[in-house]
Amino acid sequence: MSLEDLAELERKTYEIIKEAGEIQPKNLPDRMVGAVTNLKNKGLVETYKKYTSLYRRKKKKFVKVKK
Repeated sequence: MSLEDLAELERKTYEIIKEAGEIQPKNLPDRMVGAVTNLKNKGLVETYKKYTSLYRRKKKKFVKVKK
């Protein structure tokens, strides 16, 4: 799958995620959150959870570009 095959919103979302390295989906603009699911289904990005604090045992969701 190439970037030319993506819709404009999916391409913009992919570029933001790629530039950031890793980002929480909640930090993306609202209309881009749905594009994350499409990119994940196309195998371009992956979502994962990780601990963000030493004091709280709560995991947060992140998304990054697959290599």
